[in-house]
Order: sequence, then structure tokens, then C-alpha cells
Amino acid sequence: MEEPELFKVAVPPMAKKKRREPCEYKVVALRDCPLPMELQQCDTPQRAADYWRLHVETQPSFDSERECFVVLLLNTRNRVKGHQVVATGILDTVIVHSREVFRAAIIAAAQKVLVMHNHPSGDPTPSEADIRITRDLNRAGQLLRIEVLDHVIIGRPGHRSLRELGCFH
Repeated sequence: MEEPELFKVAVPPMAKKKRREPCEYKVVALRDCPLPMELQQCDTPQRAADYWRLHVETQPSFDSERECFVVLLLNTRNRVKGHQVVATGILDTVIVHSREVFRAAIIAAAQKVLVMHNHPSGDPTPSEADIRITRDLNRAGQLLRIEVLDHVIIGRPGHRSLRELGCFH
């Protein structure tokens, strides 16, 4: 006796085995948050902090009680092409790898990047881990010929620039 159509499950041919073929990525221009004219150029820590407050903190997925690491993708004139939330951590830690930071920069053909993260405690003083990741990202950027313009730590209410603190060689 044949089973009624209601109970048959059609399995697409692709779902029968795991796909191990290369994937194609599509980069879409940033349209969600149009930039005011004064923020299009992001060449100072203050402008980076202003960008964070307007475009990162206002996202529904942003949690001010957890560290969030963001990369701004910049062109040759330090104008923002877009940004990517690379990782969201816990109260006092976020795990970041150079591969994730530079992936979007390579895909978007960014000339420079500016990395940023928040300190939920409100104190923007960099930790040893912040200094270490900044130096690692700077070295990786030199190999890729993508300049790491700065690493800005966002606090409440201030911010700190690791470039201004001398953490870049």
C-alpha cells in the first residue's frame, strides 16, 4: 500500500551529504547607517568614537554589558566604507583573531582599518591583552599591506587611542 502524500518527506539531493564545495561571499555596500558628512572621514580617535556611538551602540544587537570588537573599513582617504562586528565577548574579554579582522577588509578592498572595542566597566584604559592584540594586528596588517590606523577603546564617557599611547611601532 502506498503512503499518502501528506506523510512523505522530500529530501533535496544536496541535503543528502554535506557540502564541501567552496562558498561564494557577496559584499554588500553599507546602506543601513548613512554617514553624516562630518563623520565620513574617520581619521581621529574622536571621530572613531563618534562613529561608534552613532552606528554601533545604536544597533539592537549591541549589549553594553559585554565587550564588542568592531573593525572600520577605510579607503585611502580614511573615509568609512563600512564596519563589521568581528566578535562579541563577555564582561571583560573578547577573543579576536587577525583572520577575522582582515577578512572583511580584504573582501571590501579596504586600504586601512581602524579597530575598536568597548570596556563595559567604563574605564577605557587598555589592558595587556589590548596592547598585545594591537601589536599582533599591526604586524598582520603590515604583511597584508593593510594599515591599522588605530585601536580605539570606548569607555563611558571617554575613549583612548592606542596609537596616541605609543602602542604602534
